[in-house]
Amino acid sequence: MATIRKTITVTDAQDDWIKAQVANGDFTNDSEFLRDLIRREQIKERALKAAIEEGISSGASERSVDEIWAEAEQRFMTKDAPGLPDS
Repeated sequence: MATIRKTITVTDAQDDWIKAQVANGDFTNDSEFLRDLIRREQIKERALKAAIEEGISSGASERSVDEIWAEAEQRFMTKDAPGLPDS
């Protein structure tokens, strides 16, 4: 696969953060770290597009917006909800 050289500008704080990720040993250099960020963003975008397509394909719901919202709130409040700390 061909590679293309890019020049980017970041703030001092962003540069420090990138350097810290490399210093942690997770990446060998800035380019490797930035390519990893791009790959992760591409994966998230594909997953989002797939979820949107699934939603469109599933058709209209027979539930009301209030019912859907209440279910979403209930799921969020459970301790197994993603992103919530265990209590």
